[in-house]
Amino acid sequence: MKTAPALVLLALALPACTRDDTVYPSLSPRAVEKLGFAEPEVAVVEAKPDPALDARIAQLGRSLDALAKGATTDAAKAEAAARRARGQAVGSDAWLEAQTALAQLDDWRAQTSSLLTDIDQIASDRAAALAPAYPGLATLRERASAENQRQSATIDRLQAALPAA
Repeated sequence: MKTAPALVLLALALPACTRDDTVYPSLSPRAVEKLGFAEPEVAVVEAKPDPALDARIAQLGRSLDALAKGATTDAAKAEAAARRARGQAVGSDAWLEAQTALAQLDDWRAQTSSLLTDIDQIASDRAAALAPAYPGLATLRERASAENQRQSATIDRLQAALPAA
């Protein structure tokens, strides 16, 4: 009879040993997992008119126009100098004149490149301030980049036509 109370005690103690009071998370999808992987839609923010920036863009545009005009004028002179230097020996007067004209064109290109850098800096500062892109600034940047590429192509073409030093 002694075994019956021991068995009862064991039967009562056994479920207490196997009981787990820990709360486990559900295996159901969480709210964030139901959203999917699609990019969220971003509202396009229009740039507000900025008179100070418009004035700066106008000034930079005038500078770009002056640089383009000067480069075009000197490109015509460099073309003529390059034609005179064709067939001439390296170091001849005609060759040196052509190289001098190319150096002047390279100076125009450097000024245009510096202007392009200034435009990029303004755009970078706006982006750092989380300001939206400014359409007038983007247009000016495209113009300056095209002018810089045009000047580079002219210099490369004329340099290729001259005898290498």
